[in-house]
Amino acid sequence: MHPDGVTVEGSARTAVRFRYRVEYLIFRIAFALFAALPLAAALRLGAWLGALLCICDVPDRRVALVNLAIAFPEKSPAEHRRILRASCRNLGRVAVEFCHLPRLDARTINDVLTFADRGAWHRALARADERGAVIVTAHFGNWELLAYAHGLLGHPITLVHRPMHNPLFDDAITAIRAGAGTRAVKKKAAAKEALRALKRHSILVIPTDQNQTFSAGVFVDFFGKLACTSPGAARLAMLTGAPVLPVFLVREGESAHHRVEVLPEIEMVNSGDRVADIVTNTQRCSTVIEAIIRRYPEQWIWFHKRWKTRPVGEPRLYT
Repeated sequence: MHPDGVTVEGSARTAVRFRYRVEYLIFRIAFALFAALPLAAALRLGAWLGALLCICDVPDRRVALVNLAIAFPEKSPAEHRRILRASCRNLGRVAVEFCHLPRLDARTINDVLTFADRGAWHRALARADERGAVIVTAHFGNWELLAYAHGLLGHPITLVHRPMHNPLFDDAITAIRAGAGTRAVKKKAAAKEALRALKRHSILVIPTDQNQTFSAGVFVDFFGKLACTSPGAARLAMLTGAPVLPVFLVREGESAHHRVEVLPEIEMVNSGDRVADIVTNTQRCSTVIEAIIRRYPEQWIWFHKRWKTRPVGEPRLYT
């Protein structure tokens, strides 16, 4: 206890809350700044800030280069750095586009978004009307716009997400997403809410490209190396019979224009061996995500420690 009677634990909580408020204030100022700029100017600034992040954030850059060496061992270090720079620039654009989401509506969304195959999208919606749908996607392209656009087009989604450490920041992001009807479900309490959503024939979106803890995930192949992966999409589909549909939003070059790609339905195996089937079906989801990243490596976030959780006996990959 401090001499003034304040406990060390209480002082630490106060410091954390103060940091949260400062982070939130910075977020609100940045959001207002980017929202006030014309989109074209905001995108240029966002790309520049993303490139600056790539230069200044040394620890995360090291993580990203480890990931790129795992994913593309055949490419040179120079090519790895090129992909990373482009990925950071895309991340900067995603951030400023998020600030412009509230400006979009059912009419203006068509100015920034097209469909690779609109018929495939309508067929996916028809499948969802029958028994709901599990959408497998990734933190790829502009994933925030993908969710927002579906709501503006009359098909709001339920999104399983991992809350951010700062609750003020997380609440603000959730409120913006809700502007298009997106219903966010926290990952730890997702199972029951996700099942309810599918019973209502809702569209449930599950990003399936992030590392999981040893107890929460299953190991499947991802770019030739075992990665601990969420089995949530597979489990829900097996429980409900809902179709599993991979959907991604691909940025066209470095522009503000994006293309929705609805890929063929992922067939779920149901052999009767539930444990083995979950692994097999999770592998199928992961394989589709790997394929889209291989096509557009500049549009995935390489900073994430995707291979952090290792099988028993394997050494760490990140220092």
